[in-house]
Amino acid sequence: MPPQYPDPRLSFQEAMEVVELTPGQVGSRQSKWYMSKRPAHLPGSDLPLVLDDTGAKVLKGTIHKAAFGGCVYAQAALSTCRTLAAEESKEGLSEDQRLDLHSVHGYFTAKGYPDRPFLYSVSPVNTSNTFRAFSVTVHQTTVPSPHAAEGIFPPSDANLPLGPPCFTAITAFKRPEPDSAGISMAEEPPQERFASILSSRDPSSWPPSPPVDIDLIVDLFGRETAGTFPCVEMRKVDMTAYNEGRPIHEHRELLLYRLLQPLPADGSGDRGGWDANAHALVHAFTVDRNGLLMALNHLGLGQQIGRVASLSYSFVVHVNTALTVMNYDDPGWWIQEASFPRAAAGRAVIMSKVWSPSGVHIATEYQDGLCRAYDDSKARARLDKL
Repeated sequence: MPPQYPDPRLSFQEAMEVVELTPGQVGSRQSKWYMSKRPAHLPGSDLPLVLDDTGAKVLKGTIHKAAFGGCVYAQAALSTCRTLAAEESKEGLSEDQRLDLHSVHGYFTAKGYPDRPFLYSVSPVNTSNTFRAFSVTVHQTTVPSPHAAEGIFPPSDANLPLGPPCFTAITAFKRPEPDSAGISMAEEPPQERFASILSSRDPSSWPPSPPVDIDLIVDLFGRETAGTFPCVEMRKVDMTAYNEGRPIHEHRELLLYRLLQPLPADGSGDRGGWDANAHALVHAFTVDRNGLLMALNHLGLGQQIGRVASLSYSFVVHVNTALTVMNYDDPGWWIQEASFPRAAAGRAVIMSKVWSPSGVHIATEYQDGLCRAYDDSKARARLDKL
């Protein structure tokens, strides 16, 4: 069982909770509207104190002001899951007729802020019984919530003026089915391809995934800072020896992760609607962490703090979502296998394959985003301002 932590890291269901708004309270009556309940995670806000020029321990500021994009991505998809569940219940569908999460294709159109809620407008695209899709458009209020410091956004925050869309996505769902002709094909899992590396130490003894995985920041704060990233415990495997001498497109990063707290896998009864589709979104949320920052490092720009920002993010589930469920009592670790196939035009791509503890390839992430760096003098000057 994963260890208990003294710091107040939130579970997935706590951090990702959305509340449905009253029909007509905001926007179109033809759409279902949801609102995030808690501030989104802000990368870098949990970095430890550092020594200033006088030797005093101070925190000079945060690395940036934009909220972690995985929060709005996962909540947008969860909002469509809630909408789908309501439709399936209204249609009287049995459990074996329920649809599984298939994919989420999203676009970030403006940065989000943790001091105000995200509002999600969900509309159906089609109503097929075997493959169904929803469009979700996300806004934030133009002003901070007066309740931000309390850590909970009340539904009344939805009455604040809304800004333009900051994220939009299509989420699709598919009827689960058995493997066609019994065929299930995939490459060898990382547990076999990287067996010598993974077996060299206990999984929990690898360093925690850095709060902000930029070489310059990691060198400053060290490699043993876990931070307060919610939902999962993450460990970063040292792939330095493997990557050395290889071209960048052959580099690999392995991140091990597991739930911080149990997450129900059955949406019935008093479980709050959390089900296997929610477990699939834990993976989508997790593998978005530090992705483009790692790309910056592999491009040799990790000592030059610049700008990284997601533009588009696609996540496709390859299996029935029952295989994505994370058993909290299972001692095994899930694996994110990240690679960096392309960088050009001020952008970079990260592709991550998600593997179960038993070596099943359950999903793939493909993300394209800005990846720019300043020269050394500008990077150091920017760091000094923090």
